[in-house]
Amino acid sequence: MKSKKKHNKFIEWFFNRPKLTSILTFLFLSYIVGFVVVLQYQVIKEDEQRQMDTILHVVQQNIEQSLKNCYTTSLTLALTIGESGVPKNFDYVSKSLIATNPTIHTVQLVPKGIIKYIYPMAGNEEAMNLNILTSPHLNKEAFKSITTRKMYFAGPLELKQGGMGIVGRFPIFQNNQFWGYSAVILKLETLLKSSGIANVDQSKYYFQLSKYSPTEKREIFYLPKKENFNDNYKISVQIPDGDWKLYIASKNRSFLTKEILIPGIIGMLLAALFGVVIFTLLRMPRKLQSLVNKQAKKLMNSEIKFKAIFDQAAVGIAHIDSFTGRFIEINNQYCKLLGYSQKEIQELNYQTLTHPEDLIEDLSNIDKLRAGEIENYSLEKRFISKDGNVIWINLTVSPLIKKDGKVVSHIAIIEDISIKKDAEDLIKKSEIRFKSLFEDYPIPLWEKDFSQVKNYLKELDLVSKSPDIVEKYLKTNPEVIAKCMTLVRVVDVNNMCIDLHDAKNKEEVTCGFKQFLGESYTCDFAKHIIAITQGKNELIADSTIKTAKGETRDVKYRWSIITGFEESLGRTIVSTEDITVQKHNENIIKKSQQRIESLINTIDGIVWECDAVNFSHTFISPKVKNILGYTPEEWLADAAFWQNHIYDEDKHYVQNYTELKKNQNLDHDFEYRMIAKDGSIVWLRDIVNVVLENDKAISLRGIMIDISKAKEAEKELNASFDLVTEENKRLLNFSYIISHNLRSHTSNIESIISLLETAENEEEKEQLIQLLKTTSDSLNETMFHLNEVINIRANIDLVSEPLDLEKYIISTKNVLCEQISSNKVTISTEIPPGTLINYNPAYLESILYNIISNSIRYKHPSRKPVININLVEENNIKILEITDNGIGIDLARNGDKIFGMYKTFSNNADSRGIGLFITKNQIDAMGGNITVESEPNKGTTFKIYIL
Repeated sequence: MKSKKKHNKFIEWFFNRPKLTSILTFLFLSYIVGFVVVLQYQVIKEDEQRQMDTILHVVQQNIEQSLKNCYTTSLTLALTIGESGVPKNFDYVSKSLIATNPTIHTVQLVPKGIIKYIYPMAGNEEAMNLNILTSPHLNKEAFKSITTRKMYFAGPLELKQGGMGIVGRFPIFQNNQFWGYSAVILKLETLLKSSGIANVDQSKYYFQLSKYSPTEKREIFYLPKKENFNDNYKISVQIPDGDWKLYIASKNRSFLTKEILIPGIIGMLLAALFGVVIFTLLRMPRKLQSLVNKQAKKLMNSEIKFKAIFDQAAVGIAHIDSFTGRFIEINNQYCKLLGYSQKEIQELNYQTLTHPEDLIEDLSNIDKLRAGEIENYSLEKRFISKDGNVIWINLTVSPLIKKDGKVVSHIAIIEDISIKKDAEDLIKKSEIRFKSLFEDYPIPLWEKDFSQVKNYLKELDLVSKSPDIVEKYLKTNPEVIAKCMTLVRVVDVNNMCIDLHDAKNKEEVTCGFKQFLGESYTCDFAKHIIAITQGKNELIADSTIKTAKGETRDVKYRWSIITGFEESLGRTIVSTEDITVQKHNENIIKKSQQRIESLINTIDGIVWECDAVNFSHTFISPKVKNILGYTPEEWLADAAFWQNHIYDEDKHYVQNYTELKKNQNLDHDFEYRMIAKDGSIVWLRDIVNVVLENDKAISLRGIMIDISKAKEAEKELNASFDLVTEENKRLLNFSYIISHNLRSHTSNIESIISLLETAENEEEKEQLIQLLKTTSDSLNETMFHLNEVINIRANIDLVSEPLDLEKYIISTKNVLCEQISSNKVTISTEIPPGTLINYNPAYLESILYNIISNSIRYKHPSRKPVININLVEENNIKILEITDNGIGIDLARNGDKIFGMYKTFSNNADSRGIGLFITKNQIDAMGGNITVESEPNKGTTFKIYIL
């Protein structure tokens, strides 16, 4: 009782505050409206996004498939390049590749970045000999494919030969050296056409293709509609093969707003109106109380069952006059569905609210109901609500009051089925879209019915049996496979399927599809049967088909069950992707791999591959057993096998050298020793190639060649060569000494004899005879020394002995006395008396003679020749210095000629270019060294280092 009073007081509190009550009512209803509008917005947005995402995904797959086909074409084209770097049958192969891939406009081979091979040539002449690596607008994307060692699609760009196109470049490497590119060119419009963009509803959506330009630091758009579409609703995907971004955008920028704006406004108006009505009603408490009392009395007089239905029903219920169609009584749900108030709707009839197209059927049923021809009826019809919207309802009509056997009023129950109808429309639209996608899908599709096949397999009790049992049964009963093939029913095929089989129309494929089955299809169909018995919903396998012309083509078929038909298999989608070119390329690659394997086995060396981090080998060719005695299995079983079997003296060098070259990412070639299985030491030449990924070494590959015999031969050859070289050097020196020194003596004798013949008196003759005798003595001494050298040559080793340096200088002066006298040469020495040096006498005499005679021969014409001879000591090494004031030598021009045989650097007629050559060889033979310091017009200093 107390609770009831509190409840009444609470209600009275609201009745006494009409303004507050109306505001609270308005706010509450506004919240409800906002909540419903948000839900509607999310549903519409998700549906739109789902549609756009599906379309964009299909277009993306089509583009990526076209790019994959281009990759196959580029790879096939690259295989035409022989070992010499020249392509074979370029035009023939290119023609076949373009014929099998209509999206490709042109193919190219680009050695060293220069376009040298083009097919077709007609219309592409402008691109011939273009260097893409030096072209500013092409080289960045060209270098990108070299860096990644992957195919990269440049563009869209304006082609040299005209038009917008996309260039796919596949980098080719031979012996890890960049050869050039295998390139394909696609016209932009052809790629877009093959992507299926043209099949999308252009009134609702449009596409845009873009790429980010690092140069311009902005996103560049390539399709015609390039204005800013940031205000449009859009989604996008990335296409990594070309760094593109593909957009799909809604043309109606504000369609989502429009979808929710009007219902939201109407809802808010209704909330405000309802608040005003509440306010008005609460302002008239007496009238409201009178209406409440009147309604209460009326409800009390109604039947209990009718009252319960009206009050509790979740559907609209109306008591209607069967003759006039006017509403006698209606519940709130009925009013709510139509948007009218009780008073408004009672002034109308159901004919006014019924959609004109549904009215005739409704009136016909009412006539039958009144005449007693039917007891009741139900139908789906449309009402027009107060706001003008069409509402689909499910109507159930039953008679209520009868007079004289005729129905005078009836009960109409309505249920809102708008959502159901919208769903049906959505399904219908989805079916239309599916049909469109099915027909225009770029891969051949079959829609088949396998229900009879499954029923037949159930009869044979093969369903759910193990795959082995089913396979064994099919092998022993091949007629079951043939029977199942006849039970398959083709429901539909798409356009690409007709093209694949070169058929005229769908009927030719669907009705006679068995004629298009390849020879291996019967065996392949057994996989279908096994998959069905195992309850699989998907199967992927390869097979062959035939065209209407009898040509055989390889296909990859994918068998998928449509959702909802998993149990019956009444609808399945079978795609038959043409992989003839792919199979052909795979065969080429397989043969190439076999050739490589055969080549590896025939190479007279160990072919290997190892990890770049820890040098653990992942591959060793069988030749390792012939060269080192180990089997490949023994080598690969130990991760540190290579390091552990390097010869100890070479191990530190080899490991450091290999690590250094790996860190520098440089290929290398070096020699070292390994310990064979029998304990012997084997010399190996290791030619190593560093395999990079993202500028980082990931693995090493190489060939180990046995060079043990070559090393032994090299060792023996070097020893022999050193011996022969030394002997030759000494023989040459000896021959030069004889020819040069004896010529000097004979020349002096000849000069003295000539003077004797012209002498005027006996005194002059006596002087010349004495001079001749001195020269003859010097000649005898030289001959003595030469004989001594011959004896030394017989013993190979040179003999050194203590020699009085001053004595040999005086001897040289005597030999050159005529030249000294005639040229008025001053020779001064600063050598202490009795100074001894260990040297070969013949060599010392020859050295002094050659240097001093050269100083006289190359005297300066403007001054008297002066020659200074001095002996100094540095770091326990004696240095003989001979300095003159002659014309000097231009060392910048002739520094490399001074000690060369027959090398002269003056116009002197006596120059032979042999003296200094002999001198240098003699000094070297004694283990010493000679240097020269000189300036033109100043003089020259020779320094002889005596060990």
